[in-house]
Amino acid sequence: MKRSMNYRWWTIALRGIAAIVFGLLALAAPGAAFFSLVLVFGIYAIIDGILALSVGTSAVDHPRGAMIAQGLVSLVAGALALAWPGMTALVLLVVIGLWAIVAGVLEIVTAIRVRKAIRYEWLLGLEGVLSIAFGIALLLSPLAGAIVIGLWVGAYALVLGGMLVATSLRVRSYTREPAVFEPAPAAA
Repeated sequence: MKRSMNYRWWTIALRGIAAIVFGLLALAAPGAAFFSLVLVFGIYAIIDGILALSVGTSAVDHPRGAMIAQGLVSLVAGALALAWPGMTALVLLVVIGLWAIVAGVLEIVTAIRVRKAIRYEWLLGLEGVLSIAFGIALLLSPLAGAIVIGLWVGAYALVLGGMLVATSLRVRSYTREPAVFEPAPAAA
């Protein structure tokens, strides 16, 4: 597993950096035209999807189905946001909320599957729990204004981005640890 993670930890870091940039943009101008938030979300979701697919398709010796599914969900959410940029706040809220819930479930599945391979896999599980909570919060408050949505999305993206960067650093340190070989049992 170390071999496949050795050159792919950086894709997790790029996902985190993209989330942080998106979060900062959303927090900097929460009252800006809602159209721009739709476009920024669409671009972020597509970048996230491409990077998640990259991680999932490059995996050779660990489960990859959940990461591929997460990448596809992100690509669909981003494509929907970019295809209909004039969508209402409610539709965007539903798209982002559902995306966050599905992505969260898939992050938890991935954390469970890699729990024996990497340390601090709970960070990935916590990302999933936060994603689910964020998605539910968005779906429960459909009348929230664009400013509140922008702030929520920005805060969520900053937290998620920070956690993804932390996870990537853990994966990187895991891949750089020397392999531990157990001596073969003595022949009797």
